Amino acid sequence: MRQPAFWSLALADISDPDYTQVWIDVLPAHATADPAAWARNLFSRTALPRWLAGAIVVGAVLRRERRRCDLFAVRRVEGEEALVAVDARRVDMRVGVGVDEERALVRVVTAMRFKGRGARLWSLPLRLSLAVLMRGMISRARRELSGVTR
Repeated sequence: MRQPAFWSLALADISDPDYTQVWIDVLPAHATADPAAWARNLFSRTALPRWLAGAIVVGAVLRRERRRCDLFAVRRVEGEEALVAVDARRVDMRVGVGVDEERALVRVVTAMRFKGRGARLWSLPLRLSLAVLMRGMISRARRELSGVTR
């Protein structure tokens, strides 16, 4: 019998996170087992809710920065997991997107490290909405990557 274990690139990159969340869902039949494809699909422009995509654009405009198209780009892939890394002024976030083809599971692990005094309070709306937000993003990715049409 195998011993229970849990490992993620997100937790390897931020070994002492201030906040974490984990989501596990079923890998649909005929869906790809490529973790980078899942990560790209989860964080594609069409996958992000309009209010979140709008907030990113407005934030970039207010700070007079050029919009970064690679904000949620896959930074690296190891084995069955892809890592998305975002380093912002108030928070560092790592998202590990893993695909376990043997057990037909998809997992998303988020780890955050807050920077500065107000970061914990500033990130409260994100942390509260993250569960609902990620659940919707995973559901949409499952539909897209399994080839199921609406």
